[in-house]
Amino acid sequence: MRRARHWDARLHSLVGGLPTSPADRWLRRLTTAADHGVLWMVVAAALVSRRGPLRRAAVRGLGSMAVSSTVVNAVLKRVFGRRRPDLGSHPVDRLLHRSLTTHSFPSGHASSAGAFATGVALESPVAGVALAPVALAVGYSRVHVGVHYPGDVVAGLAVGTAVAVGSQAWWRVRPTTPARVRPARSAPALPEGEGLVVAVNPRSGPEGYDPAEDVRRLLPRAEVLESDPQAGIGDLLEEAARSGRARALGVAGGDGSVAAAAAAAVEHGLALAVLPAGTLNHFARDVGVHTLEHAAEAVVAGQAVDVDVAEVNGTPFLNTASIGSYPEMVRRRDALAGRLGRWAAMTVAAATTLRRGTPVSLLLDGRPVLVWILFVGNGRYTPRGLAPAWRPRLEDGLLDVQYLRADVRFSRTRAVLGSLLGISDRSSGYASTQAREVRVVSRSGPQEIAYDGETGDPATEFCFRKRATLTVYCCRPD
Repeated sequence: MRRARHWDARLHSLVGGLPTSPADRWLRRLTTAADHGVLWMVVAAALVSRRGPLRRAAVRGLGSMAVSSTVVNAVLKRVFGRRRPDLGSHPVDRLLHRSLTTHSFPSGHASSAGAFATGVALESPVAGVALAPVALAVGYSRVHVGVHYPGDVVAGLAVGTAVAVGSQAWWRVRPTTPARVRPARSAPALPEGEGLVVAVNPRSGPEGYDPAEDVRRLLPRAEVLESDPQAGIGDLLEEAARSGRARALGVAGGDGSVAAAAAAAVEHGLALAVLPAGTLNHFARDVGVHTLEHAAEAVVAGQAVDVDVAEVNGTPFLNTASIGSYPEMVRRRDALAGRLGRWAAMTVAAATTLRRGTPVSLLLDGRPVLVWILFVGNGRYTPRGLAPAWRPRLEDGLLDVQYLRADVRFSRTRAVLGSLLGISDRSSGYASTQAREVRVVSRSGPQEIAYDGETGDPATEFCFRKRATLTVYCCRPD
């Protein structure tokens, strides 16, 4: 340890002895800009204006920085208590205009830089690579202006990086590869969309955006129909399939619209083109269709995959179905996720929903359970617990049954703490199983069933099972 401190001091003196250059002024400005994380907050503000990976990157970066800064300043600096370096070896015009009284090891600036840059890189590698030199420059600037030893900076970067990487225990990074599927048996190639009937839900997606014109531009020979209160997505596609004019069906809308279109496609044995035009597009993302252009390319080429379809009481669903407080919890989570991040949003949503919720008494395959939430996924979801987000496979032949028990002590508190600590799947109030068919009977009277963003009629008996295979147009990577 004494030898390491000796070389640390030597390196600090060597940096102090570097000749004066214009870089001195810029490094001092950079280190000042990073005070209290202001530099990274400005970068985050720019990133959060963009939806998708960059917004998630900003949230993960800021969250990692906040935790790292707390660990360094409230714990590690007090534990190690290292004094600031002697500034005698540094030119006066390179020093900060104010003296620092806090301890030196590890560097808080470096830890914040490492945490933010690594957190961003986990969600957006390109943005992370762009920020890495800035983070390293901030770390070096602390030595250049004399307020830290090089070892302080290295330790700070290490702590910040470790905190950001560890954030995956609470908020897993969504994989970039699509879920595993089966190769499709057959799907017709439709040049310019000829023979494709597409039903468009103009009320899906961003306010004021109607995808119909984009669909017509990409697939000019397709028949494009717009739904309205009198004729829904399912009605339009059912009529097109029965008339025989559709060689394949298509849908432009959110998950509820896609589920209605899938029912018609399965019923008539037709391939389905999913053109993602909703707000979240869970199914399209899982299957690997990220843009309207991607879907149109697959239709023209006749490339497709086969995926599972589940049903509840005869109604098909592609993603999830649930009984109890889960739909309200998800609604609250999605409303907060853009501002708080998925992990924090789920914690707040769980606390507010369960505080007002009422447990439901069920018979689950004949076994009595008292639950806050019953979640049934079309395929096994990950991460486990209260925040399932994606599926590694869309053809596993299984229903993913997860539920939060209400018959354990402090079940509400356990659920909220489990979500906060990222261990809800290891809580004593959590249970799960997988099966091809599940029967549920409500002993608390009729319950609403929610599936793929829609709500079904209240009932006391529910039969969940795998229904059939759906062929979906998709160009998969080799």
